Amino acid sequence: MLNLTPQQRRRRVMALSIVATAYVLSFFQRFAPAGIAQDLVAAFNTTASSLGVLAATYFYVYTLMQVPTGILVDTLGPRRILFLGGIVGGAGSLMFGMAPNLEMALIGRTLIGLGVSVTFIAMLKIIAVWFDERHFASLVGLSMLVGNLGSVLAGAPLSWLAQATGWRGVFIGVAGVSVLLGMACWLLVRDRPENPAGSKVERPRFDRTVVIAGLLSVVRNRDTWPAACVNLGIAGSFFAFAGLWATPFLTQVHGMTRAVAANHVSLYFAGFALGCVLIGTLSDRLGKRKPVLVVSSHLFALTWLIWLSGVMLPLTASYALFALMGVVTASFTLTWACAKEVNPPLLSGMSTSVTNMGGFLAGAILQPLVGWVMDLHWQGGLTAAGARLYTPEDFHAGLLLLAGSAILGAVASWRIRETGCRNIWKASA
Repeated sequence: MLNLTPQQRRRRVMALSIVATAYVLSFFQRFAPAGIAQDLVAAFNTTASSLGVLAATYFYVYTLMQVPTGILVDTLGPRRILFLGGIVGGAGSLMFGMAPNLEMALIGRTLIGLGVSVTFIAMLKIIAVWFDERHFASLVGLSMLVGNLGSVLAGAPLSWLAQATGWRGVFIGVAGVSVLLGMACWLLVRDRPENPAGSKVERPRFDRTVVIAGLLSVVRNRDTWPAACVNLGIAGSFFAFAGLWATPFLTQVHGMTRAVAANHVSLYFAGFALGCVLIGTLSDRLGKRKPVLVVSSHLFALTWLIWLSGVMLPLTASYALFALMGVVTASFTLTWACAKEVNPPLLSGMSTSVTNMGGFLAGAILQPLVGWVMDLHWQGGLTAAGARLYTPEDFHAGLLLLAGSAILGAVASWRIRETGCRNIWKASA
């Protein structure tokens, strides 16, 4: 139980609010290509595989940065890297919005991924340090709810705004917001509470030997990897589908207008936001992780069977299915708590970053891989604008990859070690 002064309680709420707002921006950047996929195809004249690479560039750098970010927040603290992340992400967004060609857009997208890659792990570190561990999953779920406002904005609102004012101006404006949030983190966020004497608790030194030893202890812990595999399977299919291919799938296979398809994606994100709070809170209330994770991950895997069947659903049913997918997708958010609670408390940044790396690695692979499979099956059809037109059979081949990823996550959930919602790590004698 943390013993904080009223001033410290206010400071932690302010810090978490600022970082959660930065997380909104991170979510927006992550899923923005889905809302403007057609605009990007028209602007850069891309194939499905090229579009997949452009969208997945974010995930490549995000994946590579997870472990370094975990090390940095455990040693240098979240405040510094949040500031730098805001500046770099803003520069990338500006470059992406002004890109004259696909190559420049790829560089901008890379910088965006580099800048926002630090936000989530830093937020988990702040929750772990400033709040009681009994409320970790609930607070993560609440922060995810707030962050998902960004994914909702990346759906129908972004699609509408891109058609009304142009997608480039949106990203130039987002660049300014990113810089402002980085400055707010520098000025108002603190790495940890001060002790009653007024001095800060000593921060671990950046000792390379200690850092490597800590990372190896997380990696060698066999209880870390089931959580990472669940994250990889569920989050990977989520990032690839909702982050890029859902809108083309709904418009070209199910004949929906762009606006209706964007509404489906926004509803998916809204369901995900709600699910983050419900699943995290349910787990904390039950005092269990594994049963909640097993049930919700299996439901997520089952929803893919409906899309693979090729059945044409009524609009109400397709909306309901997207909402359900969003809620059960949130099951992977428990993996961070599962990993944190089986590793040393001081290594919470590293343990959550190793786990988080799985989902982003899968997203980085699946987004272009689905496009490559679709291009492989492409029959030569073109739209009136000259862009490639894909058949239901082309999309079916890509969806098989996403369904397989979801099933992998569900199977891995059975290997999760139950922690009883508390840290059960013990140092070896």
